[in-house]
Parts: sequence; C-alpha cells; structure tokens
Amino acid sequence: MEPMDLFGLQSLLICALIFVPLEHILALRTQQKIFRKGIGTDVIYAVVNGAFLKICISLMAAAAMRASASLVPERVTTTVGGQATWLQVVEIVILADLGVYASHRAFHAIPALWRFHAIHHGIEELDWMVAFRAHPVDQIITKAVSLVPIFFLGFSSAAIAVYFVIATGHALLLHANVRMNFGPLKWLIATPQFHHWHHADQRDAYDKNFASHLAIIDALFGTFHVPDSKMPVKYGVDEPIPTDYIGQHGYPFVRGTQQRRDTADTIAKPATER
Repeated sequence: MEPMDLFGLQSLLICALIFVPLEHILALRTQQKIFRKGIGTDVIYAVVNGAFLKICISLMAAAAMRASASLVPERVTTTVGGQATWLQVVEIVILADLGVYASHRAFHAIPALWRFHAIHHGIEELDWMVAFRAHPVDQIITKAVSLVPIFFLGFSSAAIAVYFVIATGHALLLHANVRMNFGPLKWLIATPQFHHWHHADQRDAYDKNFASHLAIIDALFGTFHVPDSKMPVKYGVDEPIPTDYIGQHGYPFVRGTQQRRDTADTIAKPATER
C-alpha cells in the first residue's frame, strides 16, 4: 500500500471537491464557515486516524477470513460470495448496519463507552468533515461488530469494496451542512436530517437515530426521531470536551471529569423508563 493510499489524501481531496460545493448549494446554515472551529483537528482525524483504521480493518479481515476457513463450511462462503454483486452489497448494508446500530446504542447506554463516543458528539457545528472525528476505541469496536461478520461469511472483495464506497459517501452526507428533502424515504434510509437530530443537544433527541444507513432499523426498535421538517437548534454535549486532538484522545481515560449530558435525568428515573 502506497503512503498516499494509506493516508487517503487523494480520496480526501475528491470528497472536498464534492461536499464543499454541495454544502454551498444546499446549505442548511448559510452563515457557517468552511474553515469553522475545529476543522484542523478533523483533518488530522481524517488523515492519521484514517490510516490507522485502514490497518485495523485489514487485520480484522485477515483474522476473520482465517477463522472462517476453519469454522464455516466452504459451500456457505462459496454460495455467499457467488451471488450477484449488487445482492451482496444489499445484504452487507443490512448486516453491517444491524451491527452499527447495536454497537452505537451500546456506546450511548454504557457510561464507560460513552466517554469515547462523546468525542464525536462534542462538535457544535456539523459538516462533512465531522464524520472523521471519532476516538480510535469507538471506531475499532464499531468496525469490529459491523464488519467482522461480513468478512467471516465470505462476501466477495468486489462487493465489500462497493460497500465501503457507499458507506464512506453516506457518512459524509449524513454529517454535511445540507438541507435535503427525502420525503417518505426518511423512514427507510438515514438522511442528513435523521443524523443531525442524533447530534442534537436537545433532550427529546437524546439516544435516537443510531443506524448509519437504514432508518427503518430505528423505526423498528423505537428509536426513530425526525420531527416533520424541523432541524435541531443546537448540537454538541454539555460536558467539557477538549478541543485539541491529543486532549480528545486522552479525555475518556481521565476519570471524574466527564458527565454524560443527561445524567441527571437518567439517575432520577428507573432503568425501565430511560
């Protein structure tokens, strides 16, 4: 793998050429600047953490495929990988998003995990670059839960490659500073409005909209929250998240300083009412 490919600089440039104009044409918040607060930190996340995540995913794939060779009958992996590529992609999207939903919900429900996930929620201005801001522990666990079954079951490399392109583009769109009307499709697929509400620092939106591709998963599990055509007024969390790259990586390990934004509410209610 060439250094340029490892750090994804070419891909990042292509994404910028797509999403910067898109955010200008379909801007949700017209006064938000391209070089908004924290953009430099997010560039570091995209380049450095992006390279680290690629290495981790490669190791996950190798381990899963080795285990699959011993545990899964060859006829199963041959059948799965022999399907039409488009059908495999659909199956991967569904299977991977179920994993994302489960892990994402856990990161919100378990205080020890929330400390890592709070880094992603700490941003107060959303745009496409926010998609890259995530603690490595958050990324590794989420990718392991969502992707290891894909590698284990023997989906073809072509289908997995297509999925990665779709997943990356969709993640950037969900965080983008855009206003787009998807009509009734908002109940089926995740939209920018759907994900912006996930980032909202408003009590009625806490712990909602966990899926990364299929909003219908949230609808089925009762965590769907898209109030008509409204958009959030405020993003972020009420806890003091560091603004620098190093500080954010160390933040989850500093005990006694972080408090989940809805701690007071959750303590006051029985677990069955949360």
